[in-house]
Amino acid sequence: MIGYYVHHQGRGHLHRAVCVARHARVPVTGLSSLPRPDDWRGEWIRLPMDTGDTAGRPAGAADPTARGRLHWAPLHHEGLRGRTGAIADWAARTGPRLLVSDVSVEVALLARLMGVPVVVAAMRGDRFDPAHRLGYDLAEALLAPWPGAMPEPGWPRHWLDKTLHTGAFSRYDGRPRPPAPSPAPTREAVVLLGAGGSGVGADDLRRAADATPGWTWTFLGGADGGRWTDDPWPLLCRADVVVTHAGQNAVAECAAARTPAVVVPQERPHDEQRATARALRSADLATVCATWPAPGEWQGILDRAAKRDGDRWSLWAPGDGARLAARLLDDLAGAEPGERRAPCASR
Repeated sequence: MIGYYVHHQGRGHLHRAVCVARHARVPVTGLSSLPRPDDWRGEWIRLPMDTGDTAGRPAGAADPTARGRLHWAPLHHEGLRGRTGAIADWAARTGPRLLVSDVSVEVALLARLMGVPVVVAAMRGDRFDPAHRLGYDLAEALLAPWPGAMPEPGWPRHWLDKTLHTGAFSRYDGRPRPPAPSPAPTREAVVLLGAGGSGVGADDLRRAADATPGWTWTFLGGADGGRWTDDPWPLLCRADVVVTHAGQNAVAECAAARTPAVVVPQERPHDEQRATARALRSADLATVCATWPAPGEWQGILDRAAKRDGDRWSLWAPGDGARLAARLLDDLAGAEPGERRAPCASR
């Protein structure tokens, strides 16, 4: 049995877990505050939320970081107790061979304290704070959903030695492209903002669209101005350019569609999206803008982006990353206690 903890922020962690679990031979149990996805094949443990009310105490008195050593462990929090208790009860009841944390240092630490080997889903950005160092250090392996040829700078050797670089992967890997539509009188820009917060408002989108004659804009997700769709694949494939943030999942879906992209990183903890954007710019895989462009800049940006060769996305997302990740989990879950197996070859 493998446990897979799925963080509830956004939808990228969930999509990634579904992709990996689908290819695993060992049964996988999901652990998350999110509802069970329709296409999840194994058990799903719905966890209490660990945010919100802290028993009436001011936020400053709750010490959520344990004096800077953790990320989120507020004192006297009923939701946190229920959450960790549910995970501990599941582990004690089932005796899992492995737990994947995507992502929570506290969940990784809880599992390891119960004697369960841990695999941590790595993330780009500055992960050198005490909590991240603890989580990465205690892991049996790190799963890095980006190419090894585009590494995160400054990682210590003992992290790299146990890292599997899978390349980016998404729920659309291997899915056929829909038939090409008939030529349209205008080109189309699809804006993919997702559920994790974008910092881009409806007025920003409207002004950009108004400033780009010859382009039709389709807005997906975000707090303002866009509709939500559970399956943006047809829209990503028909687009001439996708405009998106630099979240791992959003970029992976653009890459799967092999559609040229304009990437505008958003503010995230530890500069995660800015680190991804730097990697994309360095490899010349996307048109990267440090901030949301002014309306008058969009015409030139879209015209230049549309000339990109979408097939270069294969350098970022070869298409078999989820299979490689699942193979690693199966191998580690099959290892005898005390035996550590090195990750299979990274990309």
